[in-house]
Amino acid sequence: MSSGNSISVRAAGASDQDGIAELLATAFGRRQTSEELGHRRALFPVERALVAVDAGQVVGHTVDITMTVTVPGDRTVRACGVSAVAVAPTHRRRGLLRALYTAQHARTEADGLPLTIFTASEGTIYGRFGYDPAITDTTVAIDRHRAEFRSTTPDPGGVLMSTLADAAPQIRAVYERWQRRTAGAQQRPEAKWALMFADLEGHRSGASSVFVLTHPDGYALYRRRHEGRESVVTVSELRAVTPHAHAALWRVLLGLDLVDRVEATLAENDPLPYLFADPRTVRVTDRSDALWARVMDVPAALTARRYSGDLDTVVEVHDPFRTAGGRFALRVRDGVAECAPTTRPADLGLDINVLGALYFGAHRAGRLAAAHRVRVENPAALTAFDAAFAAERAPELGWFF
Repeated sequence: MSSGNSISVRAAGASDQDGIAELLATAFGRRQTSEELGHRRALFPVERALVAVDAGQVVGHTVDITMTVTVPGDRTVRACGVSAVAVAPTHRRRGLLRALYTAQHARTEADGLPLTIFTASEGTIYGRFGYDPAITDTTVAIDRHRAEFRSTTPDPGGVLMSTLADAAPQIRAVYERWQRRTAGAQQRPEAKWALMFADLEGHRSGASSVFVLTHPDGYALYRRRHEGRESVVTVSELRAVTPHAHAALWRVLLGLDLVDRVEATLAENDPLPYLFADPRTVRVTDRSDALWARVMDVPAALTARRYSGDLDTVVEVHDPFRTAGGRFALRVRDGVAECAPTTRPADLGLDINVLGALYFGAHRAGRLAAAHRVRVENPAALTAFDAAFAAERAPELGWFF
């Protein structure tokens, strides 16, 4: 495939690896060590990469792997996970990203994957390709000296200190339990586990190596650093499959000596703020998108998940980039959906981006309609649609890619 004058888009090969590494270092502002590159290439093999090449130089790149992702109803779906999307600063506004994404999405369609997902570094680029934020998370800071638990907050105990090496089997087992019940969470391939347990210095952002707390039903990974005279703990991952494990781990984290502040990223409905006597204890410092999604096959994607209410409606879907749009009859009974093209009049109309936003249950159709992103021909249909797509638990990204 050609894009612009002498620029071609093609599958990457081993001889492109150095060029890809230099492009990504330029795009993301950091050169990786050979050890980091080795782990990265094991996770995202060069054979899955597409490159834009100009006079022998790699000036554009994207790569993907097939992921298994949990969807509402404790089901899973196979999805295309896209990573490391970059265009050289010397080659802006020449259509390279569109050419790369055209090739990328054609391959995903050929693979028969109903969903494409990625973690985005910028928020203004991907809407035109049919993507929208599908999972949101919240970053919080807790003043440890003010953290007073409510008298009703349990103190279950059962938390132990460990090391990554010793705790690896338990971490893997708990993560898999958590992932199976958490929409948006992906299975971790062996290459990702290897990268995580390597605890590479380049991934520490100037903080310590990882400290580990374990519980029979959870674990917490954290690092320590200093900001001036303040000692800070950053929780890089906390997974708990029971409320008691959640409370036990947080009690230990907020009981650490010589710590002034604890930082963490939480799911939207994390119960942490309700554990404290002072509701201001958990201070929100950021709220941002964690995962973007695009529906590639409407019937396949919508029948893969379960729903919270019965539904019988017709939805008109507009796809600005590919050919997944159309008019679809969506019928849900007892949580199970049937979806097929139809010629019946539409009750609702929306861009395919909106389906991506709704898919894991992070956003509500009623709110998107209020933002003029859903065209409503039948208000009763919107009410039922909104209720059906709602999820009991907030979705959460399993691992960043």
